[in-house]
Amino acid sequence: MTALLETPKGSLDIAAVPRAELGPAVKLSLIIPTFNESKNVGPLIEKLTSLLDAELGDAYELIVVDDDSPDKTWELAAKIGESNPRVRVLRRQGERGLSTAVIRGWQVARGDVLAVMDADLQHPPEVNIGLWREIERGADLALGSRHIEGGGVSDWSMLRRLLSRGAQMLGLVILPGVLSRVSDPMSGYFMFRRSAIAGVKLDPLGYKILIEVLGRGRIKWVAEVGYVFRERIAGESKVSSRLYIDYLRHLIRLRLATLSESRLLRFLAVGASGVFVDMGMLYLLSDPHALGFPLTRSKLVAAETAIIWNFLLNDAWTFASVARGQPGLRAKLRRLLGFNAICGTGLVINIGLLNLLFNQAHMNRYAANLIAIAVVTGWNYALNRSLNWAPIRTDE
Repeated sequence: MTALLETPKGSLDIAAVPRAELGPAVKLSLIIPTFNESKNVGPLIEKLTSLLDAELGDAYELIVVDDDSPDKTWELAAKIGESNPRVRVLRRQGERGLSTAVIRGWQVARGDVLAVMDADLQHPPEVNIGLWREIERGADLALGSRHIEGGGVSDWSMLRRLLSRGAQMLGLVILPGVLSRVSDPMSGYFMFRRSAIAGVKLDPLGYKILIEVLGRGRIKWVAEVGYVFRERIAGESKVSSRLYIDYLRHLIRLRLATLSESRLLRFLAVGASGVFVDMGMLYLLSDPHALGFPLTRSKLVAAETAIIWNFLLNDAWTFASVARGQPGLRAKLRRLLGFNAICGTGLVINIGLLNLLFNQAHMNRYAANLIAIAVVTGWNYALNRSLNWAPIRTDE
């Protein structure tokens, strides 16, 4: 049986060049993370070898990183490696998780281009050829996407489709500058240049390693290749509710790590001041001890007052460089209308939540209003940044 690779320890960072003891560099290192995939790993390696031999000769390696599978996937892969020198195997013991498994594989890789794909045959192996050719054309990262021409999700149920799209939309709200760069940020099928991530300390959580690479890496040119996500033939799916929780935690972790973005901090500061304007107007108009107007009517006036307040501050401070590039009253009015349209959509959500929490859940009106404001803040920032104040990006 082929000797197993030693599992790296310590921090999750990728060296700029492979360790000398691992031998000469190869062009492509494809990581295949596994757990109880003994029925799939053999057919996958056979197909990959046939494809990559024709494209790269012997200038590639397949690294199976197995989390000590009870079905001994690692042992089967090591036996395959006896007759296929391009197959290398890392058996992890005492450490679990797909994202860290992939990074440990990248740490022992010898390639100048690093890649990952699933072991369950749901990722068509032939797509690797298209991804490799995009890298050869100059892309920093080549991504297999289910959401462009040539892509799809086979026989997914409507619920699964909604969960996938919902997770993507959530990511766009929390990390708009990262997830908006690709059509399929939930993909686990991609390759990229080692130099794009070398020396960067990674801190992944859950299954979605792509957003970690996009969020922390030096990625300029992204190329996409469409593929149809196939149904699993053998083995059991590892998708669970826990993965969605980890995904949300990962998004928040990356968002906190990138809070140095000046525009976001300014937008939040302006939004916080707008909360006081909104709350003050709501009290003045709706509180029984003040004017006592109906809640919905009062909220509409309070919200529009806060929207105008927020627009004036954002235009003069948060997105000042864009505003200076679009001088004149007409341009300012156009931005105000755009800001109103985006925030107005959020206002519909805000009012719905406010009434639900106040009238149905019997929550304090001010606590309910604060929750409703928090829900739409991410929506407002993402769309205003990408649509309303998008033309000039000089201070980010």
